[in-house]
Amino acid sequence: YGERPQRPRFNNGGGNGYNNMEERPRFNNGGGYGQARPQQRRPQQGGYGQGRPQQGGMRQRTAGYNPNAKYSKKKQIEYKEILADPNEPIRLNKYLANAGICSRREADELIQQGLVKVNGTVVTELGTKISHNDVVEYDEKVVALESKCYILLNKPKDVVTTSDDPNGRKTVMDLVKGACNERIYPVGRLDRNTTGVLLLTNDGDLAAKLTHPKFGKKKIYAVTLDRDLDEIDEATLREGVMIDDEKVSPDALEFPQEDRKHIGIEIHSGQNRVVRRMFERVGYKVTKLDRVSFAGLTKKNVARGKYRFLTPKEVAMLQMGAFE
Repeated sequence: YGERPQRPRFNNGGGNGYNNMEERPRFNNGGGYGQARPQQRRPQQGGYGQGRPQQGGMRQRTAGYNPNAKYSKKKQIEYKEILADPNEPIRLNKYLANAGICSRREADELIQQGLVKVNGTVVTELGTKISHNDVVEYDEKVVALESKCYILLNKPKDVVTTSDDPNGRKTVMDLVKGACNERIYPVGRLDRNTTGVLLLTNDGDLAAKLTHPKFGKKKIYAVTLDRDLDEIDEATLREGVMIDDEKVSPDALEFPQEDRKHIGIEIHSGQNRVVRRMFERVGYKVTKLDRVSFAGLTKKNVARGKYRFLTPKEVAMLQMGAFE
């Protein structure tokens, strides 16, 4: 092989190179080797602030647009239940659950108590099937199927998780008032001073699936203690503490900050106030508790006290049990 011819080197301060851009030749300029290319402005086609013709000076608004409205019903996502055959009979307890009255298990109790009528006749037999044309009554009121609604709320402090409060305190229902026309209710509970992810829906079946202990849905909390957690007490927690005759231990326990008073804890137990009670068992007081994740749902991009509708994909994942 012969020697490779040496190319001129640029910006090297010497030799056969070119020391500045004025001396450097221009290529493909149509004017010969080394000739400067004349500068021409390319005509603008579109671009920011131009190109698209304006019609009427402003964007046309649709009929009924209200610039002062805080929330538009059009933003609500519709979730449609796909029926293989709309004429196929449906179990009475499922019908009640789909109507947002309660879960299927609770519906069975209502049926056994003789509180449900079909076409004016009291039905007490479990497993009864009805058609969509039958008239179902509960508590002397006709039960109508509702569209499903799923709302994720980032609960703030000093708000109780209940539909109404006899003491007149602010409830989570006050925070989602007007979000939808359906009768939604909170799934599970967060005590008054606990913040974070809370799901509200009228899907009784899904609510039961997310709260029943046998399904063991994962919950992640950010915990702040009144003092650093001792290593011996940490070992005790990891081993498990007794709460209501049940041994409860975290699935994971981490320290996200340099100190040991801020703790991240993952747990599947559905016991009431379980995180606070776990730390109380080893002599600590929880000063701040925030649920950052519930069954795979997080409060990302949802400000404290605000809410959003679940996406159809999230609803499908929850219904299939794909979220932990």
